[in-house]
Amino acid sequence: MSDVTRWLSADEQRAWLAWLGASELLMSSLDAQLQRDAGFPHAYYAILAQLSHAPDRTLRMSDLASVVNSSPSRLSHAVGKLEDRGWVTRRPGPTDKRSTLATLTDAGFAVLEAQAPGHVEAVRSALFDALTEEQVAQLEQICSAVLDGLDPSGSCRR
Repeated sequence: MSDVTRWLSADEQRAWLAWLGASELLMSSLDAQLQRDAGFPHAYYAILAQLSHAPDRTLRMSDLASVVNSSPSRLSHAVGKLEDRGWVTRRPGPTDKRSTLATLTDAGFAVLEAQAPGHVEAVRSALFDALTEEQVAQLEQICSAVLDGLDPSGSCRR
């Protein structure tokens, strides 16, 4: 380890603070929209959305935790709440009984379909309406570069 602190330059500091504020306000805004319109948090929507894109709408819990960036215990609690609503089911893996599979039910898919238009509008309004097409491309490139550094395996991008 180096004893020299690599302080942020003035430009980096401004970029960091802008990103920090924007990301926190964006996630707060999206969470508030889903709480208001659907009665559940953005974390639940992310779980439903990830399962909806998986083959047979099923993922191993460990893989689901990775793609929604959640600890196994936090994910287990959230999936339990989704099970209580009849939106997700869990079962042991067919070949590895130590693994658990989470599956999006038809009822869960219907909830996701019903909430998607409002959520997409909230994302568009809070993020994309303020950007040009060039800035959208730059945002994707920047976020991909950061993800590549933080998650070289690509497990957060399904």
